[in-house]
Amino acid sequence: MNRKTLVLPAVIGLLAPALAACGGVDAGGKGGDAIVVGTTDQFVATKDAPAPFDPAFAYDAGAWNVLRQTVQMLMHVPRGGGEPVPDAASKCGFTDTQNESYRCTLRSGLKFADGDALTAEDVKFSVERVLKIKNNNGPVALLSNIDTIETNGDHEIVFHLKTPDATFPYKIATPAAAIVDSDTYEADRLRDGFVADGSGPYTLETETEGDRVVKAVFTKNPEYKGDLKLRNDKIELRSFTDTESMEKALKDGDISMMTRTLQPDQIKDLSENPAEGIDLVEMPGLEIRYLGFDTEDSTVKSKAVRQALAAVVDRGDLASKVYPATAEPLYSLIPNTITGHQNAFFNKYGEPNRPKAAGILRAAGITTPVKLTLNYTTDHYGPATKKEFEVLQEQLNATSLFDVDIKGTEWSKFRDSQKRGEYAVYGMGWFPDFPDADNYVAPFLDKDNFLNSPYVSSEARNKLIPESRRAADRASAAGPFERIQEIVANDVPVLPLWQGKQYVGARDDITGVEWAINSSADLQLWELGRGVS
Repeated sequence: MNRKTLVLPAVIGLLAPALAACGGVDAGGKGGDAIVVGTTDQFVATKDAPAPFDPAFAYDAGAWNVLRQTVQMLMHVPRGGGEPVPDAASKCGFTDTQNESYRCTLRSGLKFADGDALTAEDVKFSVERVLKIKNNNGPVALLSNIDTIETNGDHEIVFHLKTPDATFPYKIATPAAAIVDSDTYEADRLRDGFVADGSGPYTLETETEGDRVVKAVFTKNPEYKGDLKLRNDKIELRSFTDTESMEKALKDGDISMMTRTLQPDQIKDLSENPAEGIDLVEMPGLEIRYLGFDTEDSTVKSKAVRQALAAVVDRGDLASKVYPATAEPLYSLIPNTITGHQNAFFNKYGEPNRPKAAGILRAAGITTPVKLTLNYTTDHYGPATKKEFEVLQEQLNATSLFDVDIKGTEWSKFRDSQKRGEYAVYGMGWFPDFPDADNYVAPFLDKDNFLNSPYVSSEARNKLIPESRRAADRASAAGPFERIQEIVANDVPVLPLWQGKQYVGARDDITGVEWAINSSADLQLWELGRGVS
């Protein structure tokens, strides 16, 4: 997944009221103060992106981590992973053998945080709202396979799908299917500003400075009825502009935990020189990084250029120089811990091989050196991104087959420019919406894909992806996924680079840290406590 924003004067008046202070509430352990968590995620709004916390717009890991605390979905993924289980629902399941009709029954007595009753009509309204708004930056693609939605009374809702999709329970466990109140959300318009409310475990208030959120305060929602067990009454999520100041705040005791995103040098230092009272916790990660291509741009329109790049990029060198001990080479869109993975790029290109790349270009009549600009975002994935692209530039230019420049742009401009097709080559990351191979394939290859890519594989889109979704046993979908990976390695619409690990740093009086972020990089702040398990 994905996943951005600046408040223009016209938007500032729409922001939630600022908080003068927080704290003074029992935090689920000892001390009574809110547990403070640091992040380098930035929450800003622009004229083009005025509603960063609206479920019909939000589609990046940072915004989803805010929404997961405040809104409720029918289902959620358990703390340790696995198949989704009911949250707002009491039960859900397919009613046919083709995985085309999915029925959920709501829990009794559900209410939004303001006390309004939550019914099946609210679920229908919320999902249809995302489909109707169909925001270009939003998560609508996750729900686009829904044909019709039927309600039976206040507690039953049935989703009729256009085509079979065994991954549908995962999709409605994401904030794309967040349940919102029609009294506060309009059916055909985004809700501008830094507001989010629903029936989730916490209510949200934000503190802003100028054009961005600097603090999000989550207070236990007394109306919440669901599967989650809260181990605190209040959490404060504090946004830092850089990782160094976040680490200092942790060491000074101003925050209790720091999460997305720690940099490689910090991880190395905290591992080799542990700070008193601070634990560094490693967790499984499913983040990937890759180069994307505008396959209609003249510089990379020839498949040979993209294949030659795949033949010479040295992933091992890149990972060791930029992300030592925190990343490993990736030779497929599907990471190596997900069912269906195979090293398709290594199988096709092997170790970095200049003669092979030169032969590919020569056979296609491509004049060398090929001039390219690699575009990257300066502020979304951390400061190591610049070094990553400097290493890529050095590798490619050393072959004499390429003449590469690099250019960095802030995320609020970068993402829109990428989707408009202004970059021939660009670097992106992906945090999965859910841990299934489908979510590493469809967002890049399906219709209305995340990248707005012009590349089309009819075999992947029209045959293999639908075939994979018919498999209720996800292990049996490995065949279609393996073929998709072979197509991607041959056509190179994207070039996978590395797969990352996750780390958090926390003070040693904080409990539940090992559950506070899952493999998909979802924050589960309800797991945190102080002093006792």
